[in-house]
Amino acid sequence: MNRKRIPLSWLQLTREKTRLAVALAGIAFADILMFMQIGFRDALYFSNVRLHTSLQGDIVLINKQSNAVLAMKGFSQRRLYKALELPTVQSVHPIYLDYSVWKNPYTGLTRSILVFGINPETNIFNLPGVQENLDKLRLPDTVLFDRSSRQEYGPIAENFDKGQAISAEVRRRRVNVVGLFTLGASFGADGNLITSDVNFLRMFPIRRQGLIDIGLIRLKPGANAETVAQQLRSYLPEDVNVLTKQEFIDFERYYWASSTAIGFIFSLGTIMGFIVGTVIVYQILYTEVADHLSEYATLKAIGYTQRYLLTVILQEAFLLACLGYLPGWVLAMLLYRTARDATLLPVFMSYDRAITVLVLTIIMCFVSGAIAVRKLRSADPADIF
Repeated sequence: MNRKRIPLSWLQLTREKTRLAVALAGIAFADILMFMQIGFRDALYFSNVRLHTSLQGDIVLINKQSNAVLAMKGFSQRRLYKALELPTVQSVHPIYLDYSVWKNPYTGLTRSILVFGINPETNIFNLPGVQENLDKLRLPDTVLFDRSSRQEYGPIAENFDKGQAISAEVRRRRVNVVGLFTLGASFGADGNLITSDVNFLRMFPIRRQGLIDIGLIRLKPGANAETVAQQLRSYLPEDVNVLTKQEFIDFERYYWASSTAIGFIFSLGTIMGFIVGTVIVYQILYTEVADHLSEYATLKAIGYTQRYLLTVILQEAFLLACLGYLPGWVLAMLLYRTARDATLLPVFMSYDRAITVLVLTIIMCFVSGAIAVRKLRSADPADIF
């Protein structure tokens, strides 16, 4: 008899249709938990470094006491201009940023908004809509509005696209929206504005001119960013932190991953989803083994080994993992879209995440099967006589 041709694991699973449906629903639920937690965690990281990745430069200077974009400390722009003394430095670009209060011009409600102040002579953001609108920022009290900001700021983008003139109050100062760009909401800011450095200081009269938040450095072609950054660390005073662009991205990501409760909560939620799925699959497989203990004893009596029976249980676990993963993936895609539309956060399915959750699901089911299979040891062939 060819044992490999007996689809015992499949027959075991499909014999009780209701039990199979419950098992698949439980696995799908665990997968959805993992998908959502990992998705929100990745959206947290990605949304908070979109600004960093958009910077068109090689090296970034920030205050040594700065922790993240939402907790920046100012430093003198003289530190930035001192970097021009290195022959490998091509240009430097100061950036102001601060949170202000935006007054919805349609409802009168106020909401915090992140404002960037730059020199309009040079575009330092690789963002749609910035380059073509830079010249407009030379006018007094003009701003570019992030079209991906939350709706609580008002239908600014929609009405601007219709040709309407848009004006609003920022920190009780009347400003005119002269263009739109696209950056996107994040966990740190629901909306964004870009304006000139001169207009920025008008909005924030308590800010001192020359006390910047970010210093962007562009290097000459062929210069190595890591080498120049190391030179600047020994050349500039120790009150500034010199980072390559990638280090600046990692700096922000590390803050959200380790210094806030949000990153921990999402990671914990993923672990809980894994545990929930393991318990559900264990209960199903344990019940399956217990209900057919006499049959397993019979198989042992006619020559089937303990190892073969273990293989059958692990095959059942693998089938449950694959079958339960599919509805979990489909529902997660629908929930991602719902969350993305509701929050404007970049909650998307990625290939890496899909593979990660699939591997976790298989491991989850194998662990459950390995625990449940211990019940087979009590299947004594002598019990059937």
